[in-house]
Amino acid sequence: MLIGDVARRSGVSTRMLRHYDSLGLVRPTGRTDAGYRQYSSEDIRRIFHIESLRSLGLSLREVGRALDDQGFTPSELVDDLIRQTRERIAAETELLTRLRRIGTAEPAGWEDVLQIVALLQALGSKSAGTRQRAALSSIEEVPVPVEALVEAALSETDPNVAGALRWALAQSGDGGSALLAEGLGSPVAEVRKRAVQSIAEIPNGEATALLQDALTNPDIVVRRYAALALGARGVADAVPTLIDMVVEGTNDVGAADALSALASRPALADRIATGLVDCLAHGTVESSARRRLAQALADIPGITASRALADLSHDEDRAVALTAEYILGIRNPR
Repeated sequence: MLIGDVARRSGVSTRMLRHYDSLGLVRPTGRTDAGYRQYSSEDIRRIFHIESLRSLGLSLREVGRALDDQGFTPSELVDDLIRQTRERIAAETELLTRLRRIGTAEPAGWEDVLQIVALLQALGSKSAGTRQRAALSSIEEVPVPVEALVEAALSETDPNVAGALRWALAQSGDGGSALLAEGLGSPVAEVRKRAVQSIAEIPNGEATALLQDALTNPDIVVRRYAALALGARGVADAVPTLIDMVVEGTNDVGAADALSALASRPALADRIATGLVDCLAHGTVESSARRRLAQALADIPGITASRALADLSHDEDRAVALTAEYILGIRNPR
């Protein structure tokens, strides 16, 4: 069969067939009297084998080795091809993500595109200072897509950069809360923590609703951050978690401050005082916890809190008693 017929049958161009010949991959079995290449059935079968191996991503050199080296074992080469393919997919996925984010920003011209690309690259920099500057400049005329800010916030380990990213998300308007909510369900504890910290700084109703949902999150760290943020927003649902934080000594000062802010509402003051007093009713409460409860009662108005402090002023632990007595003196000056 002549080269033109082989090309039509195999789908391989005559130019490529000549290239295979020059490399020694497929040399025609014979020549016509006029000197034209003449391929046998075995030659054509080899061409199909070459094309099959090329479809797997093998180079022509690797194809030749696979067909001609009797001792060749494909497992190592296939493993290498799998690795290369994964790397290529990851690179293509990264490119697709970047293009999608640029499209989301709706750039008005190529100057905007270049600015967005520069900011996206800066957010991925190894330099914390560069990442922080990118976060702080991300709400200018050509803002970074909120998806990129969320991704950066959920992965950032530097506290200063993380703070800048949370601020940028709070300034970016709607869209960030829903994306951050996905982070609350991450299998990685640090990601869940960063997600709730970021949501806590977004001052809208959607963020508040997410924080209320987070009070039932399986992760106790998420519940505590949510409670602190909700306390500052005046949401009563946070009270039980805040009281637990006082008893357990986990950011008890922040929890006490949040309870104090909530207690400024008369309807909540007695509820909070009763919750704190109920904790004291358990005989297993350690003296350190009783002292923290006394300190938390200091700014809770009402007779319930005052009576509890009066009882604590006679506590068997002198430090607890002195703390309660001091607080009573402040609450009831002569």
